[in-house]
Amino acid sequence: MVLKVGDMAPEFELPDIKTKMRKLSEYKGKNVVLAFFPGAFTGVCTKEMCAFRDSMTGFNNLDAKVLAISVDTPFALAKFAEANNLNFDLLSDHGKNLINELGIVHKNFIGLSRLDVAKRSVFVLDKNGMVTYAWVSDDPSKEPDYKKINEELKKLN
Repeated sequence: MVLKVGDMAPEFELPDIKTKMRKLSEYKGKNVVLAFFPGAFTGVCTKEMCAFRDSMTGFNNLDAKVLAISVDTPFALAKFAEANNLNFDLLSDHGKNLINELGIVHKNFIGLSRLDVAKRSVFVLDKNGMVTYAWVSDDPSKEPDYKKINEELKKLN
């Protein structure tokens, strides 16, 4: 079930970079950008996460939180956050449960058997958790349209 505009995002609970369990419902009352990415310390993913980092002032002004999610361990994500001065929450779907539930699994990533990661995807949720923008790419080298994400967040305020 890939999330589409008008769907309610399912509740989930994932560990953050300090292994603290975080629930989506903690962010209710805020606009949320769910940014799924294939893997820490890869070229396009680093560029994408740094673009989100550089947009945080604007997101904060729009009452929005960014939750970046990959299948990396919390420990790898902690190093990734530190190396890139990331200023938003990174969550680990190391069990791959959420990406499987959402149908956004990139199987056999880079041709490696059983290396399943998240498809690069962005979902904007309103303050009630309803999807107002959805983008999923089958091409891991393609970045999201940051301008469209900002435009959607502006509509929500």
